[in-house]
Amino acid sequence: MAENKEVMNEEKVYTPNRKREIIKTILIIFLAALLVLTFFSNTIMNRSLAEISTERTASGKLTERIRGNGTVESNQAYEVKVDGNKTIDTIMIKTGQEVKKDDVLFTVGGGDSEEIKTAEKQLSELELAYQKALLTLPADYSKENQAIADARAELNAAIAKRDSYSPDQGSDNSSQDTYNANKSQLNYYTKLQTKLQNTISAIDMDEYASAAPEYSGQLVKMKNELDEASAAYSEASTLFTTLAAGDAPQEEIDSAKADMEAKSAKVSELRSAYNDYKYSLRNDLVSQLTDAENNVDYYTGLVGDGMSSSVDMPISSVSDAVSYDQLVADVEQKQRALEGLISDLNKAKREGDNASALSNLELAAQKKEIDRAKEELEKLKKKNDVSEIKSKYSGVVSSINIKPGETTVPDSPLAIIDLSDEGFTMTINIDAEKAKKVKKGAKAEILNNWGGDVEAVVSEIKNSSQAGSREKSVKLTISGDVTSGEGLEIAIPCGSASYDAIVPRSAVQDDNEGKYVLTVRSKSSPLGNRYYAEKVKVEVLASDDNSCAVSGSIANGDYVITAASKPVDPGDQVRMKEK
Repeated sequence: MAENKEVMNEEKVYTPNRKREIIKTILIIFLAALLVLTFFSNTIMNRSLAEISTERTASGKLTERIRGNGTVESNQAYEVKVDGNKTIDTIMIKTGQEVKKDDVLFTVGGGDSEEIKTAEKQLSELELAYQKALLTLPADYSKENQAIADARAELNAAIAKRDSYSPDQGSDNSSQDTYNANKSQLNYYTKLQTKLQNTISAIDMDEYASAAPEYSGQLVKMKNELDEASAAYSEASTLFTTLAAGDAPQEEIDSAKADMEAKSAKVSELRSAYNDYKYSLRNDLVSQLTDAENNVDYYTGLVGDGMSSSVDMPISSVSDAVSYDQLVADVEQKQRALEGLISDLNKAKREGDNASALSNLELAAQKKEIDRAKEELEKLKKKNDVSEIKSKYSGVVSSINIKPGETTVPDSPLAIIDLSDEGFTMTINIDAEKAKKVKKGAKAEILNNWGGDVEAVVSEIKNSSQAGSREKSVKLTISGDVTSGEGLEIAIPCGSASYDAIVPRSAVQDDNEGKYVLTVRSKSSPLGNRYYAEKVKVEVLASDDNSCAVSGSIANGDYVITAASKPVDPGDQVRMKEK
């Protein structure tokens, strides 16, 4: 046992040589590990860097294209509407369906129309108002006429008393002079009455041969002008009808139509002026005739009374206590009273005539309104009987705005039909500077239409309708297999030009400072080249679907980063993708 312990103790004791060997071995292992790490450090670091794809800038030609998208719209659309309130039974169409003129779009039920009920109520109210207006009593002047008759009798009695007064030999001569004067006035007013009656009758018949020239001269002149204008219109109307029915040039037909319409307007103008003047003149003559008739009655009484008083009344019948001046004053006072009553009656008659004329005009207007309301009611009833709603035009249904069972609303479209024969358009907004490069007539490329059966051509370039906008509105004419509401993505070519630096579109980025690209800058190191991303500000001069022409601190042959395995910031070290 003692020998075994001694052997074990001897094994645990290291000699100096043994220790050096151990240290040497450890150093060798450490240096070997350090060498391995140093050798593979570049590879390990590269694995942690963003891997980038690059392309060289190039010079050459670039055809710029401006992209945009918009919605196709029909140049003209037909809104299907129906008057009145109808219940939709069946919808015979669907969105996108092509329809022809007179195709049935909807079937409807008549139902109770609120419009018809309203029209019937309005007609009843108009007829009631008209009947009430007809019941208005005519003006009654019986009291005024009786007062005039009494005043005339009193005047005649006063005149008889005055004329019977004979204080001297001259009284008989005075009575005879008064009689002769009254008879002369009677003759004057009788002739005036006849002249006025003949003129009024001529006005009523529109025949002025028997009318007094001093009253009808201007009216005859206006009537002749109206007749001449009517004859000219008749000739123009005949000419237009003949040309329209034949094979005359359209310009000649339009000229004849314009001439006819101008002469029709002239006839209407002259007829209105003629009727207004005739009506005014007739009212004035009727007023003068009333005055003349009253004076005829008045002087007829005076002449008759003068004859009877000169034969039958004795001179002694007048009281000697009354002076002749008093009798004259009494006659004058009664004369003024009679004239005042006659004047008041004539004024009342003129006012009555005016009121009657206005009433007649109102009655005529009410009658026309009733006739119009009846016609409108009949139209509504006929429309309410319609059981089908048909298309007035051919086209494609773009929208349906009602469902079965719903009730139509006047002026609200039930459906909208695009008139495909009228074509389609689309509008896009682009930057004003870019719009300067776009030309009318340029054919745009349709990017999302793979059938190749749609074409778009620039037809109009104008300012945007939005106030303060820096964009231009570009309108394109669309043809081919499209429908209203369809979205199209387009590219408009703007011509070719040569540029010093052209880079892929994917290389161009932007931030709050503007456009830039990331170029690749290399640095030498003991372990090889290192690559870093460098930011270069650029201005995009032109672009197409794949490339951009730029200007800035960039030269032909520079490498630009087009893609990276992870985000890259300016100054970051990157590794090139192995090709």
